[in-house]
Amino acid sequence: MIRRRSRLTVGAALLTAALCYPFIDHALAQASPTSAELTTPVGTQPEIVSIVVPDMGTFGGDVSMHTEVYKPAGAGPFPVLIFSHGRSAQRAERALLEHPVLNGHVKYWLGKGFAVVAPIRVGYGQTGGPDRENSGAHFTRTGLCDGVPDFRRVAKAASQDLLATIRWVREQSWADRERIVLEGRSAGGFATIATAATHPPGVIGYINFSGGTGGAPEIAPGHSCDPEQMKAVMAEFGKTTTIPGIWLYAQNDLYWGPEVPREWFDAFESSGAPAQFVDAGVLPGHDGHMLLTYGHKMWSVPVDRFLKQFGY
Repeated sequence: MIRRRSRLTVGAALLTAALCYPFIDHALAQASPTSAELTTPVGTQPEIVSIVVPDMGTFGGDVSMHTEVYKPAGAGPFPVLIFSHGRSAQRAERALLEHPVLNGHVKYWLGKGFAVVAPIRVGYGQTGGPDRENSGAHFTRTGLCDGVPDFRRVAKAASQDLLATIRWVREQSWADRERIVLEGRSAGGFATIATAATHPPGVIGYINFSGGTGGAPEIAPGHSCDPEQMKAVMAEFGKTTTIPGIWLYAQNDLYWGPEVPREWFDAFESSGAPAQFVDAGVLPGHDGHMLLTYGHKMWSVPVDRFLKQFGY
């Protein structure tokens, strides 16, 4: 929700955002929240907090991100996982995003002794505000990429939200301010990579599930919009990333296809960034883009191995 300098009510602010900011075309390629993400988690109830994203001249005021916080038993300080949700091309689905992280995934991290902080980024759900993560990519009905997307602008906007979250986490008495891990899926994975490239204080590593932006599986399955621009952006991120990361993609990812994610990674790693790529194989019975949701057996072993370097 936007904290405007004038005295708008929350409801009025959200209505204003809905009326004033256009939403992207249905053919735009971002990962939709699954039905599980729109359902109240069972058994593990979050604490709800607000994390302020300072106005950078684009909001007309600061924005308070609706954020879920899960903590293990005890007083802490706990290492912290900051989770970044995916994105839907559907305006209604973005507005309905209520729970940004799956219950089962929360339990995975709680079992490792981590607290989990999952903000709903600006432009989604109860946070509201402008749709800053619209890259401008879209496809024609014949599956051709039309127009020139701006992936750098999306990365800057999304990482602004995550950097505000990192600052908030480092101020909490229950958090180990020097033991933070970033994780994201799809557009959230792209945001995670972009944020890791900024040298965020306290962050020791990051995990990217199916990260990217600019695909449309209904119209152009397996073919993203302007993958060469994304490759160039990833190469730029690689030049400034010093913390270790792991990238996980399924071969049957209908947003990016089997080959392009590896090309993005190679451009990133060749720029000097310490990272590893995991080809998770084919996710049976599902779009491989949903690897995090349905492919626990495919990703848990490499992620467990990745976390062991930090003592977890």
